[in-house]
Amino acid sequence: MTNSFFRIACLMASLVALDSQAETHHGKHPKALARTIKKADTPLELKLPAGFSGTMVAQDLGAARHIAITKTGDIYVKLAKLKDGKGIYRLRDTDKDGLIDEKTGFGDYPGTGIFIKNGYLYTSSNSGIYRYKLNDSQEVTNPDQPELLVSGLREKDRDKSKSIAVDNQGNIYVNIASDNDACREAGTGKGMMPCPLLDSAAGIWRFKTDVANQTFASGTRYATGLKNVVGLDWNPKTNSLFVLQHGRGKFDDFYPQYYTPQQSAELPAETMYEVHQGDDAGWPYIYYDPIQKKKILAPEYGGDGKKTGSAKTINPAVAFPAHMAPNGLLFYTGTAFPERYRNGAFVAFHSQNQPIHKGYLVGFVPFKNGKPAGPWEIFADNFSGIDLEKPSGPVQHRPCGLAQGPDGSIYVTDDLNGTLFRISYKSASKGQKMTASKK
Repeated sequence: MTNSFFRIACLMASLVALDSQAETHHGKHPKALARTIKKADTPLELKLPAGFSGTMVAQDLGAARHIAITKTGDIYVKLAKLKDGKGIYRLRDTDKDGLIDEKTGFGDYPGTGIFIKNGYLYTSSNSGIYRYKLNDSQEVTNPDQPELLVSGLREKDRDKSKSIAVDNQGNIYVNIASDNDACREAGTGKGMMPCPLLDSAAGIWRFKTDVANQTFASGTRYATGLKNVVGLDWNPKTNSLFVLQHGRGKFDDFYPQYYTPQQSAELPAETMYEVHQGDDAGWPYIYYDPIQKKKILAPEYGGDGKKTGSAKTINPAVAFPAHMAPNGLLFYTGTAFPERYRNGAFVAFHSQNQPIHKGYLVGFVPFKNGKPAGPWEIFADNFSGIDLEKPSGPVQHRPCGLAQGPDGSIYVTDDLNGTLFRISYKSASKGQKMTASKK
């Protein structure tokens, strides 16, 4: 891919912790509008394909996770940690100069998930799901009194994000991650058989979008065997759910006879799946090996790095390098980008693969007829701002959330320094009519 460079500014800040705070609802009014743009100190060189350009449109947002954009261009960002007592911010460019100049805070609970569909803003905390009615101007009508749709979702000390997506039949899908990396017995390398976590975690659960006060027991386990899905999106071309799984961690700690430290750094693949009712992706019993290009039986369950895993589990649609932490998924439905990008999938990677020294980037998977139509590629690189092979300083940005604007541009959040980026294509003339965001 041919790369061109654009210069944007960024502000170095300390790492934003992603731990949650307790949920409370006090009925406070939304935080008053405030200026959010500040002049930055350190230039960053972001790499994009030829013809694309990018802009930093907001800073200092806090732990900005997933993002949703209305047809009018208002941007709603979910925060993993409260900022000024708020867990959601509505961002607005009031003077149409391309920069966010106003923000409104509401929602006193942290979380990751946010989604717009059929006149509602859906959001999630780390244990529940809410919705807000939007008016004709796509504004939340009652920000202090969200409707509680689901409560009682499993929340532990790690991998607590409840990412969400909504289909066209009034269903909402939520990730409930495993808090045990390989379902091992504590302090050992022995796998629990059967894995007891699969009853309440490591999968996707489905609830109704129009029924209040549902509990965990009200939901349906839609798909299982998924250790942790932070990125997911409803694909309008296939009318199906696609998810991005974070792979498990180390192999060599308890199984050095089968795996070297280098292999632990290379395995397993991070994976994209198309999931349907009843599908099983295989965690913790199997993993996908991107080198052997097949499902392998996990060592905790009798594997040796070579034994093939169960054929009954679904195959990944795409395999990415290990440990890159795919946190955001967006199927592109606009017409502003060149045709090869249309209906394809953008992926935000939140971490890096050390053996290849790549990460903190946005990737792209071309699709044709609802299926991947070629290898994944790097679309936007160098969010880290450093040489990952020989780092000389701290990582500056960690991509997390993705959304499509009404003009066909895409937006990328950064939950490390609270930065929001906009990426557009130069051939889109001013005033040209673009396909609106699908949500």
